[in-house]
Amino acid sequence: MADPIEIHVKKGTDYEIVLENDFSRINEKFSSLNLGAGKICIVTDSQVAPIYLEEVKKELEQPDRDVLSYVFPCGENSKNLNTVQEVYEFLIENHFSRNDCLIALGGGVVGDLTGYAAATYLRGISFIQVPTTLLAMVDSSIGGKTGVDFKGYKNMIGAFHMPRLVYINIKTIETLEERQFYSGFAEAMKSALIKDAIFYEWLIDNMYEICDRDLDICSELVLRSLAVKKMIVEKDPYENGDRMLLNLGHTIGHAIEKYKNFQLLHGECVALGCVAAAFISYKKEMLSMEEYYEIRDMFVPFCLPISIEDIDENRILEYTKSDKKMENSHIRFILLKKIGRAVIDETVTDEEIINAVKEITYTDEME
Repeated sequence: MADPIEIHVKKGTDYEIVLENDFSRINEKFSSLNLGAGKICIVTDSQVAPIYLEEVKKELEQPDRDVLSYVFPCGENSKNLNTVQEVYEFLIENHFSRNDCLIALGGGVVGDLTGYAAATYLRGISFIQVPTTLLAMVDSSIGGKTGVDFKGYKNMIGAFHMPRLVYINIKTIETLEERQFYSGFAEAMKSALIKDAIFYEWLIDNMYEICDRDLDICSELVLRSLAVKKMIVEKDPYENGDRMLLNLGHTIGHAIEKYKNFQLLHGECVALGCVAAAFISYKKEMLSMEEYYEIRDMFVPFCLPISIEDIDENRILEYTKSDKKMENSHIRFILLKKIGRAVIDETVTDEEIINAVKEITYTDEME
């Protein structure tokens, strides 16, 4: 197992990322933060709770510390202000103070929602990320982005609120459903495409081991993905510049998520969005045709979609206009100059977006 790595975002908000094989050191790491917390609330969902909640509670319980839990229904449909309000009510009823702490135990939905609740309860209390999905490990648990969806629009309400600790138990990937595991891989692929061509080649070379969920190889995958995000977040913690590069595949991906009413997983939509972005990059003569097809086809061995049925390109275009990355009526699109080098582009036209969506729309000719 690799040594723990630290991520330093900004003075006063530094935090450590710990990669372990179990939960045995979570109390040690929590205690080292010296938060003075008399209460912890573990926020998790109905899918994760039966597997890991009692184990984590047992590790954290101390004579001078109460460990409570709040469980909400799993799925993107719970990622809204109503669930946040229910968390607030639970914290108020149990007299949580500013010195107390929330722990997000779960995937991206749990992490984003818990982080937002922590950012806004009593104007901000501490929280810890304990990601249990590959997607949360490689992406959403670090960087301090928190938030919820609003009327179907992805992450439209949120705040930057850095975790005090990210504790990764890599073995939790063993209990992931296949779709959830591969959904997380899409974010790892995104990291390689935007900043690390060597990592991209490593993903190809270790394809079979990744699919077999080899723990050493998957630990390396997580660390390499984190290294990319660490580099970007340290440089631009509040998304004023380079951090936008992490949105490769997300503009069209988020639009597809909304169009399909969240029936597709986030990583599946990111994969489709990356293919669309690579196609636009190819049409703008940034990528060669060979590079475009290589990027597109690299998602296939990892059970990720590269085309989609029953989609209206005009509706997708409409949804992109409501994306958070709009600025001065222009979409700040992330394109690829080459594998391992992403750029921010504000020149993508409506026609180019529509053509890209047509490119990923399944037709009988694809059979």
